[in-house]
Amino acid sequence: MAASGCRGVRSILWKNRTIDRNWFLFVVMFFHNSSCQFYVSSSLWKKNLAAAGPQKFTQEFIDKQVEEFEVGKRHLANMMEEDPEDIDRSIAYLFPSGLFEKRARPVMKEIFPKQTAIQWDAKGCPFHFLFYTGKQSYYSLLHDVYEKILAMERHQDNMRNKGLFTSETKQILLTGSRWLLKEEIEEYLVENISDHDYMRMIQLMEKLLSMPYCSLEEEFILKFRKQLEVQSSKHEIPALQYDPQEVAFSIGDGRRKTAKASITLRDSGSGNITINGRNYLHYFPNSMSQMLFICYHLFSLITQTAGLLTADPRIRERNKPGQEGARKKFTWKKH
Repeated sequence: MAASGCRGVRSILWKNRTIDRNWFLFVVMFFHNSSCQFYVSSSLWKKNLAAAGPQKFTQEFIDKQVEEFEVGKRHLANMMEEDPEDIDRSIAYLFPSGLFEKRARPVMKEIFPKQTAIQWDAKGCPFHFLFYTGKQSYYSLLHDVYEKILAMERHQDNMRNKGLFTSETKQILLTGSRWLLKEEIEEYLVENISDHDYMRMIQLMEKLLSMPYCSLEEEFILKFRKQLEVQSSKHEIPALQYDPQEVAFSIGDGRRKTAKASITLRDSGSGNITINGRNYLHYFPNSMSQMLFICYHLFSLITQTAGLLTADPRIRERNKPGQEGARKKFTWKKH
């Protein structure tokens, strides 16, 4: 009987590859107790799944499920001797190890997506005056941006009347940042918008940003911009060294597979390039190698900034006799 229940649960997990954490933890904890045995027919499973339909979750139900998930997370962490905050690692350990195809593995997904709160009262009257536009959050954002533009224009007029207006004001530093993408704006507003709506919002934000006193709304503008990580800031440039003759020089090391190289650049030098005591024109046999030699070194600056020159310490494992590869075995066929 317990085996039939296991097959029923396994069929549900296989058909619904995207499962939520609460359901998965419930199954794990239930079967952890060896004395639990039950029987559920496959027809009953299908009937319950078909009758489920779309569900609407209240805030009280979500809070209760979150509380149960936190308790189950700590219980699972105690069983696995893992960190309670690292729940993904604990659950991944319990996944079937025979699913080599990554697309066949279950995907952890939030069951309660972000949704808007109730937008009308007990009589059915909407709270917001833009409710019947169908995109009240989007148009409310446009109203807020335009109100800030009008307020900034009034501030400019006041400064002109006082004779204190100047165009050389403090500007917002936008280096290394970008506007939020359409998908990120939709997640922020919890509404779906079109490409035209997104472009109109960006144009309005650009107009606000182009005004002389835009720094007054710096906090509001930066909410809709995302900071980009600058890779070049991670690269530390070594300080210059000096020889006994007070000539500055710098030394850099590099590697290519098992080969290592060290290069020294000197200030006020002759401009000659020497490789292993020989001029590079004589070291390389043809002109193509001479040009590629320089191009490779110039190109390495870009690839190193992008983090593509990290050395891989792994080596290829040798093939084993009696099997197809280093680890792969021959396919077993039943005769």
